[in-house]
Amino acid sequence: MITCKRILAVVQADNPEQPALSRAIEIARKTGAEVHALLVVYDFSYDMTTMLTRSEREAMRDAVTKDRIAWAEKNLTRYDDYDVKVAVEWSDKRYEAITRYTINRQVDLVVKATRKHDDFASVLFTPTDWHLLRKCPAPVLLVKAHAWPEHGNIVAAVNVGTEDKEHAQLNDKLTGIAKDYAELLSGQVHLVNAYPSAPLNIAIEIPDFNPETYHNAVRNHHVQEMENHSAKFGIGVANCHVVEGLPDIAIPKVTEQLDAELVVIGTVGRTGISAAFLGNTAEHVIDNLNCDVLAVKPDGFTSPVK
Repeated sequence: MITCKRILAVVQADNPEQPALSRAIEIARKTGAEVHALLVVYDFSYDMTTMLTRSEREAMRDAVTKDRIAWAEKNLTRYDDYDVKVAVEWSDKRYEAITRYTINRQVDLVVKATRKHDDFASVLFTPTDWHLLRKCPAPVLLVKAHAWPEHGNIVAAVNVGTEDKEHAQLNDKLTGIAKDYAELLSGQVHLVNAYPSAPLNIAIEIPDFNPETYHNAVRNHHVQEMENHSAKFGIGVANCHVVEGLPDIAIPKVTEQLDAELVVIGTVGRTGISAAFLGNTAEHVIDNLNCDVLAVKPDGFTSPVK
């Protein structure tokens, strides 16, 4: 069961449609949560006003902020016939303002809208989205402008082949959350796990290496682990998908075949040099998804934003 006390919707100024706020309210109606709407504002001409006095610069900032507060209070405090707590923050780094608000207000879920890329069918994720996926301690729900129909498919992307204890705990967490959202939407839970193909260099360098035997052994291991994992949550084998290939290709492919409404995926929140050079498997998966995404951090995650 989903227990949300506070849901934060990241909103856009002067936009008559607020997909994130609509989705936050949809969840709040079923959980009884408070809904907060955060508008982060910044006027980049402010950076070019260094010749002004400090009081003049502050007056400019206050004027912009007050104008946005007036708009937000007029348009968002009673949105879709639901009471919304409105906040406006001045910051040139949206993700930091969102993350700080999340930490300070003990927000349980952050909802932010994504949009279709102008030239492609895929969803376009902004730099703010990626920063939130890496640094925001609360689960981040990235949504498109569409309704969540009942009886839809909810997918949890798991890694059942791991022997790492933290990954195993994250698998349990993701599956439990997927079940909660499926209950919320009267939907079906599906589990998807990708396993690697036989390394080509091994097949070349070791004459006695049998790729088929290797493939069968790896697949059987993942299938067995998937059966063990799904049994703990009462999920039938028909809803378990063990597929060969890289996660960033295999998982979006299964998700598309299922016409999933939501994918629940874990992110490790890697930052700094390791993120630049090593990347993040979850981020590669997310970049290829074309549905709503709920990104969840492992237990014990600490945000680098203070």
